[in-house]
Amino acid sequence: MIVGDDGVGYGAGPPEGTSWRQVFTAEVRGQIPDADWSRVHFVPRLAREDFTALLQVSRVHVYLSYPFVLSWSLLEAMSVGCCIVASDTAPVREAIASGEHGQLVDFFDVHGLVRQISDLLEDGARRQLLGTQARQRAQERYDLKTVCLPAQLAWLDNLVHGTRRLERR
Repeated sequence: MIVGDDGVGYGAGPPEGTSWRQVFTAEVRGQIPDADWSRVHFVPRLAREDFTALLQVSRVHVYLSYPFVLSWSLLEAMSVGCCIVASDTAPVREAIASGEHGQLVDFFDVHGLVRQISDLLEDGARRQLLGTQARQRAQERYDLKTVCLPAQLAWLDNLVHGTRRLERR
């Protein structure tokens, strides 16, 4: 299942008159037999609740991101305990240590990506371990109530008190 719409969320748009779905489908379609292609499903952008439900039933979540940003969808996948295969890029390495919280693969290594996905689809115990450790990592580093909100409030408090100290001078 490939989730998303034809709009641009991050980065540049596709060539004029096309969508990224059209561009990438044209790139790979000739390499995929009809029987296998019939198992590829394009799903439009989903509401968060529906996306979370889809993540919860997935066996392997593939997260490909060229070095740009780390999106909320990776953290969502980690938080529900998905087994993740992701591109080995700086933003992703901030969240996932390869072999501990998921498997990282060079962004341009198509064969490595396929191998990692296939291996994990065959190894239920490894999938479970990586998913459990991904969820634990998400809770430890990105939980809103215990980590992110206190850090944000501390930053604001420091900003306000730092400003007051400067005003007194």
